Amino acid sequence: MKRNGFTLIELVVTMAIVAILTAIAVPAYTAYTKTANRTDATRTLTFYAQALERCYSQAFTYVGCSSIPATLPTTSAQGYYSVAISVPTASTFSITATPLKAPQTNDSLCTSFTLTNAGTQSATPAANTQTCWGST
Repeated sequence: MKRNGFTLIELVVTMAIVAILTAIAVPAYTAYTKTANRTDATRTLTFYAQALERCYSQAFTYVGCSSIPATLPTTSAQGYYSVAISVPTASTFSITATPLKAPQTNDSLCTSFTLTNAGTQSATPAANTQTCWGST
C-alpha cells in the first residue's frame, strides 16, 4: 500500500531543525545590523567635525561657527542617532551621538559616541571605544 504525504515524526523533526537554525540566525543578524548601523554615528560625527573645521579655518574660532550647527540636522543620516554639538570655548568643540531608535537603542556595547576638536574618538562605555569606532 502506497502512502502519500509526511508522517508526524518527519514534520516535527523538520520544525525542530528550522527552530534551531532560527535560534542561531536571528541573534547573529541582530548583532550584525547593530554593528553596521554604528557607521551612521561615526560618519555623521566626522561630517560635522569637518564642517566645524572649515568654519574654524575661516574665522579662527569655533564660536563664530554657530550657524553651522543650525544648518545641520540634529539626527544622523539614517536617523539612528541624535547628534549634539557643544562649543565650550573658542578653540574646542565636542560632538556627541546617542541612539535614537531601534535597533541601536538596544546596543549595550556602544551607548554613545563622542568626537572632539583634537580628533579624540570615544564611546560609552569607554572600554568599547575601539570596537564602537571600528578600529579593530
